[in-house]
Amino acid sequence: MDGSQSNDRNPNPNPRGNNGNSITSSTPVWPTIDGPLGLTEDDSLSYARKFYQFGFALLPFLWAVNCFYFWPVLRHSASFPRIRHYVLGSAVGFAVFTVVLLSWALTFAIGGEHLFGSVWDKLVMYNVAERLGLTGWS
Repeated sequence: MDGSQSNDRNPNPNPRGNNGNSITSSTPVWPTIDGPLGLTEDDSLSYARKFYQFGFALLPFLWAVNCFYFWPVLRHSASFPRIRHYVLGSAVGFAVFTVVLLSWALTFAIGGEHLFGSVWDKLVMYNVAERLGLTGWS
């Protein structure tokens, strides 16, 4: 072996350079998290729109699914502008839903009877059967 043979080898294993599929790429090639196994851009637009719209039909966890599935679109602001509108709207909608749900749950969990006073007995559900006379041991 001579020294010229080692100089002929390319230290870069990818001879075409950066093809956009690497982790360090600035823009994703695929709009979904499952890459080439996922949807095309047109199908992705359709699904992102449906998830976004059905989230308003009291199914806000579809907004979370939309954000998860189209994470590359949400993460890279310059990629897939047609899809980004729906995914970003889903992220905002799910954030608002989460804040409202946590506020409601924490109000009842922390405040309880001290916060609501005598109305508390009408708000809680654990004594409904007793109030309606459905328990056999009364």
